Amino acid sequence: MNSHSAHVATAYVAAGLRTLVLGTATAILAGCYSVQQNVPLDAIPNDYRQRHPIVLKEAPRTVELLIGNRRGTLTGDQRAEVLAFAQTWRREGTGGVLIDVPTGTPNARSGAAAMQEVRSILVGSGVPPEAIATRANVVRDPRQLATLRLHYPKVTADAGPCGLWPYDLGATFDREHFENRQYYNFGCANQRNLAAMVDNPTDLVQPRGELPTYTTRRTVVLDKYSKGQPTATTYPDASKGRISDVGQ
Repeated sequence: MNSHSAHVATAYVAAGLRTLVLGTATAILAGCYSVQQNVPLDAIPNDYRQRHPIVLKEAPRTVELLIGNRRGTLTGDQRAEVLAFAQTWRREGTGGVLIDVPTGTPNARSGAAAMQEVRSILVGSGVPPEAIATRANVVRDPRQLATLRLHYPKVTADAGPCGLWPYDLGATFDREHFENRQYYNFGCANQRNLAAMVDNPTDLVQPRGELPTYTTRRTVVLDKYSKGQPTATTYPDASKGRISDVGQ
């Protein structure tokens, strides 16, 4: 009887040990699986250019002209602004020009008259008439003067948003602290400033094509070289304005 009881007790202990081992292994595997799912290895890339990439998108370029109640024409500075606006449209515009005309405001009549002058300047600068459209610019307060607004879409570069801190910078139990990785916001301001300063956003995608070489001056120099003549450039008025002969 004692031998049988000991055998039964041993069987219970062995079953309990097997259950404990299986439970521990299951917990370990479940823990590894949860880490792989919740915290991917590339959660915070080491390269800030991958974490805060510069993207190209369309954004409006806008010029606002304030037209007085009893004026109806553009000032000299406003004509220059419209002319510069038309020239930049020819270089970077990806769509037509849209003009917001004041409506229901004290300067509505003068704004409509100034719009005709704006349209003539745009057409004279090379903007096709069919690429110009108008719409009403309505403000909430009818006593407020509305602006004559010109805008067109263009390709622009942008990065961010910056100022995001998903993890603490101090000592924590997060893997970012133990692995000594860059904090999330690192490099965001540099990327955003670079995107704002670039003149042609397409330069971030591919380089521009080379312009044809200026061969006129090169032909003259090679012709002198083949004849054994000096190839240095000589200026007829090189000594004009000289006040001393030191070093001659």
